[in-house]
This record gives sequence, C-alpha cells and structure tokens, in this order.
Amino acid sequence: MALPSDPARICADLVRIRSENPPGDTAEVAAYLREHLDALGLGSRLIRKRGGRVNLVSAPQEARLVICGHMDVVPAGDGEWSVDPFGGEIRDGMVYGRGASDMKGGCAAILAAVTGLVEEGREPQVSLAFVADEETGGELGIRAVLDRRVLPPCDCVVAEPTPALHPVIGMKGLLRLAIRFRGKPGHGSLYPRVGVSAVMEALDLLRTLEKAHARVYRPPEALREPVEDSAEVLGRIFGIQDPAAVLQRITFNPGRIEGGEKANVVASRCSLELELRIPFGASTAKVLASLRRRAKGAEMEILSQSEPNFTPPDVPLVGILSREIRRVHGEEPRPIVQWAASDAKHLRAAGFRVVEYGPGDLATLHGVDERVPVRALEQAADVFRGVIDAYSR
Repeated sequence: MALPSDPARICADLVRIRSENPPGDTAEVAAYLREHLDALGLGSRLIRKRGGRVNLVSAPQEARLVICGHMDVVPAGDGEWSVDPFGGEIRDGMVYGRGASDMKGGCAAILAAVTGLVEEGREPQVSLAFVADEETGGELGIRAVLDRRVLPPCDCVVAEPTPALHPVIGMKGLLRLAIRFRGKPGHGSLYPRVGVSAVMEALDLLRTLEKAHARVYRPPEALREPVEDSAEVLGRIFGIQDPAAVLQRITFNPGRIEGGEKANVVASRCSLELELRIPFGASTAKVLASLRRRAKGAEMEILSQSEPNFTPPDVPLVGILSREIRRVHGEEPRPIVQWAASDAKHLRAAGFRVVEYGPGDLATLHGVDERVPVRALEQAADVFRGVIDAYSR
C-alpha cells in the first residue's frame, strides 16, 4: 500500500497512533515515520530510552539545517470531546484529535515537505529529528539526542504550532519547583496564636509572587518590537486583557497543592508544585534566590529551569524563513516571542540558532477537540519545502 504524501492524511495517521505522555511511549509513531523515510531512501537511526521513549534521527553529514518535531502528546483527559480524540477525523477542513496541533501536525508537514522534494528528484540536505518526551521536559527526548552528538549545532526550525505569519524567535524563562513546607502542629481552635501552619506558609509565598507579578521588565533592544508584536498576537488569539503583562512580567501557576491533616489541627506539612515563567530582562537564578529567602524553612526541588532565551532576529535563518512565509501567504511576517516553552530552549543551549514555526490551532492546544486546519498543514509544508530547498543548494 502506498504511503500518504499529503500532510492532512499523515497527520490523521499520526493522531491515530497513541503517544500520550505520560506514559510517553513513542515507538509506534517513530516506526511509522521511519517507514516513510525508508521509502524515500533517507537513512535514519533510533535512539531508545526507557519507557518506550524512542527518538528518530536522520542526519546527513553535510546538512546545515535541522527540522525538529516531537511525537509525544499530552493526555486526552476527561473532557467531553465531540470526536474520538484518537480517531484522526478529517472534516470541515480540519484534522481533529489529540496532538493534531501539538504537534503531530508539525511532524506531518515536515514529512510532506521532504516527500515533495524527493518526488521532484531533489536530494534534501536537511537533518530531521522526531523526538519523545517534550511534554515532560525533554530529558529522554531532545536532550538524549543532543547527548549522542549526532546533530552538530547549526540552524534549526522547531515545528511547534505558531501563528501563520509569526515565526517565534524566543521564549520566556521557565522555573518549575516542588516545594515542601513544614509547620508546627497545634489545636486548630488556638491558631494563629498557637502553632505554625504549613498551609499558610505556602499561601504567604504565593502572595509574595502576586506582588512580584506587578513588576514590569524591559526586554533587550533587539526584542522590543517582537515583544510588542507578541502582545498583540496573544491578545488576539486568546482574548486576554493586557497581554503585555503576560510577556513582560513574572507569571506563576500553583498547579498542585496538598497539605494538612484535618480541620482542627494546625497543618504540619504542605506541598506545592509551582511553575513560573520569567520574562526577558529577569533571571531565573535571582527569582529562585528570592523565593528561598522568603521561604527559608521550606525544601525546594528544582524540576526544570531555563533562562529567557532567543535567536537574534537578524540571523540568516529568520530571513530565509520569513521569505518563504511571505511567498506562501503573500503577507509580511513579523517575528514574535512566546509565553510558553519548548525543546527550542535545549537546542539554543547546545549552540543551535532556533526558530519555531509550524501549523496549528493555538486556541485548542491541550484542550478538547484539538484540531489543525488542513490548509495550515499544506501551507506549512510548502514553507518547509522552500526553507529546505534554500539550505540544499
């Protein structure tokens, strides 16, 4: 049976192969993609890690460009989907299902672009990296690939979903913490005169972060315009009031909190899982030091930490990608920075010049009825073909 070459069908096929993380098993997705690369005559290798987290790399020695996509997806959850989240249904100009946008659509567009060039008799000079574990930090995904040194630092496109006219050149910093507070138990009827509540200690730290959120940080000069454009895009897509506050302030999410023994006992323990996004102009190290000073008696475990990072907007990769976006869409692209994080931070730390660009419906990322427009898949594949062609000459 002939393998599909159009990105919508490839995306639908990929959605039907479950790769929720956790547990993070990407072996079947990697096998599907490898079968395509084999059919195209493109050699590849598998990098296997525990739990079925398999990474697929095709890396010609002469390539000056890497295009990267991740194969794992977040769990479908218990929301009321109107479609089977793993059905890969195509209707009304959309491909539906968990991972359709984040980011099996991007993987499909990469594969379709390479397929198109090979079918034209071209030999695409591009390294491909389809990785696991992005949704839980990348230790067993892109970081494992980088540890093998099979991809020398060069220009890189990460096919994360982005607005069609806005390649992403940077991202806020990330600080993810597990914090354990200790209190002094006592009879609940005597608190706060007797005892120290670990729950209230956690609350005090969160109040401190509310105050920290009020401070506005100024980005470096090279990012002033991209940050302004990013705020406009963020507000338009998500309907957020004062979107500049998301980009220029510390944002925080107390994602999980648990503590105490019972209502009439002053809480002796409380655990908090906390995530902070750090704006350009700030430092994760300084924020962490401030938190430790504020919660001296708490134990803090760093689960993930990365500084705000970006690729300068004047590097050749940004120009080449912008030219291809202009060719396909007929409008002027404007680079932006993003409020979340991706594998791009690991690649930049390893010396790659990275831009994110790919198809998606950003409003449905990680939500019910996740979807990607078929037209967006086709246009992204066309953009990728142009970029790969430019680096193959």
